[in-house]
Amino acid sequence: MTNKIVTLVTGGNRGMGLALIKALHAQGQQLIMGSRDLAKGRSAVEVAHLSDVTVVQLDVTDSQSIQAAVNAIQNQYGQLDILINNAGAAFDHHQRPSLIKLETIQADLNLNFLGTIAMTQACLPLLTKSSPSKIINISSMMGSLTNALDPQSSVYHASAIGYQASKAALNMFTIQLAKELQTTNITVNAVDPGMVATEFGGITPELASQHGAKSIAHGIQRTIDLATDKDNTTTGTFSNTDGPVAW
Repeated sequence: MTNKIVTLVTGGNRGMGLALIKALHAQGQQLIMGSRDLAKGRSAVEVAHLSDVTVVQLDVTDSQSIQAAVNAIQNQYGQLDILINNAGAAFDHHQRPSLIKLETIQADLNLNFLGTIAMTQACLPLLTKSSPSKIINISSMMGSLTNALDPQSSVYHASAIGYQASKAALNMFTIQLAKELQTTNITVNAVDPGMVATEFGGITPELASQHGAKSIAHGIQRTIDLATDKDNTTTGTFSNTDGPVAW
C-alpha cells in the first residue's frame, strides 16, 4: 500500500492520456499507464522523464490483458483510487448511417463501450477496497443526443454513427453505474474533452487545430478537476470545462 493516490489511465502512452498522466503526476499522484503496446508505453515514460510511472500492458478489448494488468496493480500497490477510462478510438470516416459497415460500428462499440465496461468491472474490487475512489469515463459531446439534434451545436453536422453510438452508450453506463454505486464512496462521471489537437481520428494535431480544436491542456482540465477533487461527492454527471453537457 502507498500513501499516494494511485491512478490508472488507460490509453496513456500518447495524446490526452499521456497529458493526464503528466498533469496528475505533477499533483503528486502515483500514476499507472495502461498501454496496448508495452514498448511504446515504456518509451513514452522515458521520453517524459517519468521514471516512477508504472507501465502495464493493457488492451481493454482483451479480457486476459485486462486481468493481467489488474493483477499487476494488485501485486504492486494493493490499491486503486482512480480509474480514468481514456482508451478509445473512432473507426468511422464520416460514412452515411445508411452505408456504414456493421464491422466498423462493432469496432467502435468493442473499444469505446464494451472495453470500458470490462475494464471498470475488473477494477471495481480494487476501487471498492480503496474507497473513497473515482471512475472517470472520457466520453464526448459527439454522444449527446440533445446536441446531435440541435442545429446550433458544434456536433450537429457530425456523422460518425459508430463512434457517436459508442459514446452515447458509455454515457448510459456512466449513469447506471453511478446510480448503482450512489450508496458507496465511489463516484462515477463522464467528461467531454471537446475537440482536442491530438492525433485522434488519424489526423495531425496541426490539422485538428486548423479545424478549431482546442489545446490538450484545455481538453484535460475537467478530468484533472475531478481527479483532484478532495470532496469527491460529484457523481452521475456529464461535463466539460464550460459546465454540464446535455445527455
